[in-house]
Amino acid sequence: MAKYKIAVLPGDGVGKEVVEAAKIVLDALKLDAEYIYGDIGWEFWKHEGNALPERTIQLLKETDCCLFGAITSMPKEEAVAELDKELQDKGLIYFSPIVKMRQMFDLYVNLRPCKAYPGNPLNYREDIDIVVFRENTEDLYSGVEFHPVPDEVRQALDKHSPAMKKFAGAASSDMAISLRIITRKSAQRITRAAFEYAKKTGRKSVTLVEKPNVIRETSGLMLREARKIAKEYPGIAFWEANIDAMCMWLVKNPQDYSVLCTSNMFGDIVSDLAGQLVGGLGFAASANTGDKYGVFEPVHGSAPKYTGMYKVNPIATIFTSKLMLDWLGETEKATRIEQAVIKVLQEGKVRTYDLGGKATTLEVAEAIAEKL
Repeated sequence: MAKYKIAVLPGDGVGKEVVEAAKIVLDALKLDAEYIYGDIGWEFWKHEGNALPERTIQLLKETDCCLFGAITSMPKEEAVAELDKELQDKGLIYFSPIVKMRQMFDLYVNLRPCKAYPGNPLNYREDIDIVVFRENTEDLYSGVEFHPVPDEVRQALDKHSPAMKKFAGAASSDMAISLRIITRKSAQRITRAAFEYAKKTGRKSVTLVEKPNVIRETSGLMLREARKIAKEYPGIAFWEANIDAMCMWLVKNPQDYSVLCTSNMFGDIVSDLAGQLVGGLGFAASANTGDKYGVFEPVHGSAPKYTGMYKVNPIATIFTSKLMLDWLGETEKATRIEQAVIKVLQEGKVRTYDLGGKATTLEVAEAIAEKL
């Protein structure tokens, strides 16, 4: 029996290609694992009305962790229009499978490393080494939304929020509401995860990125709880920054920052910005982890225009595999992956189009595998 059972969900578009590439590297490492492939993505939404079938959920429950590729996603109306004709009048509503997995398995930490590696011609600076801790289950991604706004919701808001007066002339049918929900528990545990990571890895600072001067209640709660937890880690500097200013400072002085901690939407935004500073989405890996399970995915999407071309950079997914191995405790193998990628980057012989080369997705993976 294999030491690990790993669910593999390639998904849509180039997700299948980059997972194939990552598998080349994992096979070269000879990780003692059984890889079990599952169904997820747009084809299953179109033909079954469910982008995350129950059989896939069961697979996740029976495995140690999951390596995930990428999925296609569309707004509500476009998603319904893509359904098979016999499903279009069933009242089905598309919901992101990755968001559903995060919530279902309580994967409250979304960890996104943004590091400048030697040999990468796209580095903004050579000395960038930032890790973003993004709360992964709440905020605007909670899925608590209304359009049109039900009368009882409208009446409750009118009663309890004086700010609703400005919308008095708007019909409920002309109004859409998405609730930003942040709980004390989630604010505490994402902040603690960030500080524990900084402590474990010897990092000197944690910066909370929010907007409490305007979004007073939700960002205010995040800030208050973070300040409390920061006191438990006197050896680590605690800084505070508004999200808009943080974006500016990351472009201006990215080398000044080490660990960023923030809520779901702000984390999504700021981690993409930080990722671009070190080469873009071709290098952007992420880990969705909770106390018992982990789903590991590259940050990029399914890139339909490149499907079947084996053109995109697989390093993001290969680095994602590294994060998976770190989480499993296979740190020696994880380090070998990182070192192999660095060697290929420094040689500069095998590069995908985004790095100015002509190599295919699988050729890059094979070059990295050879360095192992």
